[in-house]
Amino acid sequence: MPNPLAYFMLAIWPLVTIALFRRLPVERALILSLMVGYLFLPEPPAAFDLPLMPPLMKHNIPALTAFAFCIWKYGPQGSILPQSLVGKLLLLTFILSPVMTAINNTEPVFYGRIGLPGLSAKDALALMVQQFLLVLPFLLARQYLVSGGAQRYFLLALMVSGLVYSLLMLIEIRLSPQLNNWIYGYYQHLFGQSIRAGGYRPVVFLYHGLWVAFFIMTAAAGAFALWRQDERLHNIKVLAAAVYLLLILLISKSLGSLILGAALIPSILFLTRLMQIKVAILIGILAIGYPIMKGAHLVPEERLLSEISSIDPERANSLDFRFTNENILLERAYEKPVFGWGSWGRNHILNPVTGEIETVTDGRWIIVIGIYGWVGFLAEFGLLVLPLVLLWRESVMAGRDAISPFIGPLSLMLAINVFDMLPNATLTPLTWLLAGTLTGYAEALKAARLKRGPADGRALKWQSIM
Repeated sequence: MPNPLAYFMLAIWPLVTIALFRRLPVERALILSLMVGYLFLPEPPAAFDLPLMPPLMKHNIPALTAFAFCIWKYGPQGSILPQSLVGKLLLLTFILSPVMTAINNTEPVFYGRIGLPGLSAKDALALMVQQFLLVLPFLLARQYLVSGGAQRYFLLALMVSGLVYSLLMLIEIRLSPQLNNWIYGYYQHLFGQSIRAGGYRPVVFLYHGLWVAFFIMTAAAGAFALWRQDERLHNIKVLAAAVYLLLILLISKSLGSLILGAALIPSILFLTRLMQIKVAILIGILAIGYPIMKGAHLVPEERLLSEISSIDPERANSLDFRFTNENILLERAYEKPVFGWGSWGRNHILNPVTGEIETVTDGRWIIVIGIYGWVGFLAEFGLLVLPLVLLWRESVMAGRDAISPFIGPLSLMLAINVFDMLPNATLTPLTWLLAGTLTGYAEALKAARLKRGPADGRALKWQSIM
């Protein structure tokens, strides 16, 4: 169980967030408060479980504090909803659909002698609040991280945070993942899953070693993006930092993040801005398309298992376990396909004697479909992929010179993150921060285009909306 220091860190983080906002520009304070909180605060079960509220933890305390401070100091900054009609519908559906989930799940569910309660109005309210807290980084980033300077600082913060985190990762690679246990008094996941290839996979203060590897991969990508796109940072020191972070990724023993990095980093280095956005859209469409293909039984599971088994039988067994659980959970989800099963673990299969959960939800997509149905899935994944489509539309109309050079790499990072949510539940505050940044920038491009008018052609430069 978490020790007093774990709860103390969560309790004082609102004060840290306020101090950052009082001393730094709003965009830097927002990025640092969420990024540092995500990386260094303790994972659940360290949380404050208040009545009629979802647990307050590292994923929502920084954003909630930032939101309250910004409302107090700056007041409302226009509409809280996205400008596009599709964006408005997706956001409202994301927050409000739990009402329909609760209405459709008032009956208890039984597995032999084990029963789970039905949902009530209290559960509907708690789920809506949970969704609102989850999407808060998106809402904040859409309003305060629009400028090219904020985008540059986001990449810079990723790189510097990755360099700092790499030192902690090296400690755990050598000594085993113990930092969270030493400092916060508990191990946040199954220790056995950190043992890989005769060594250890670092976990540090995140939920799982896969989360750490994915973060360090995006940090390396951010460093390469800065080296290529920023004239002030196009030097040997930044290149050395990028290569170093790539080496840390290699020894993190995460094949998935390594494969994603092998696709992401060359795209950042060699593709044009417009091509990067197009590739990001393609990746986003594939991410949304996989669950649809899975539901239609169009995924060639046996062929994939056979191919991977010829390369690495252990990986094939892991993938087979994943496919098996996805099929069981998807069959369960199809009993409540529109709005899902709701909370209390009703989307799982429970042992009828012991009450233990017998299914495993790895991918974010199957978690969302099980809890909130296809409506919830399309709302969440649509909200994450929509900014890529909006950026592509505005970039085509405005021309290459009107686009910030940092938008292409950020678009690719978001798309890769959404794609990684198929095998893993790597939806973090940084994911929403990215999506909100790109949504706000796309809206700024559109506003500048409409203000410019058709007579001015493509004269806009990206610096004009800094």
